[in-house]
Amino acid sequence: MYAFSRSRFAWALLTAGAALLLLIALFFQYVQGYHPCVMCVYQRAALVGVILAGLLGWLAPQGMPGNLALPGWLAASAKGYLLAEEHVGYQLNPSPFNQCSSFAEFPAWAPLDRWMPALFHPTGDCADVDWSWLGWSMPQWLMGIFALLAGLAAFFIVVRLVGALRRGVRREA
Repeated sequence: MYAFSRSRFAWALLTAGAALLLLIALFFQYVQGYHPCVMCVYQRAALVGVILAGLLGWLAPQGMPGNLALPGWLAASAKGYLLAEEHVGYQLNPSPFNQCSSFAEFPAWAPLDRWMPALFHPTGDCADVDWSWLGWSMPQWLMGIFALLAGLAAFFIVVRLVGALRRGVRREA
């Protein structure tokens, strides 16, 4: 697993998988006609974070960029999970007192909704459940997906740490 975690193939799988999820979101928006809410847009941003971490790891899987990509992958996945969980709360407990914003509030240094409105401009309502499969809404599925991504990132961080420790012990012996 240590060698796999340091391979370009592993990082390519992560990048392609996250990019596929983003393409699926765009399919739902532009082909199926579902309007993304602000929480959907934030979850897309978290997916872009996973994609960027994957690209960084793919560029240099065995060097410092690969080592920095792992915590980036974990952070983006954990943030995505928290956003999806909050979104599920809006869907399961809709009320005038439990609503998301209608406008994206990205930082001033990265106004993604202005830079790429086709991807990050919200037009929907967070409480709407437009789509479900096997009884789960889209943010419920994303909670599972982001949990899996975060779990894999944590696993590979441990694999890298254990592998580095073992290599260090072998060098000393």
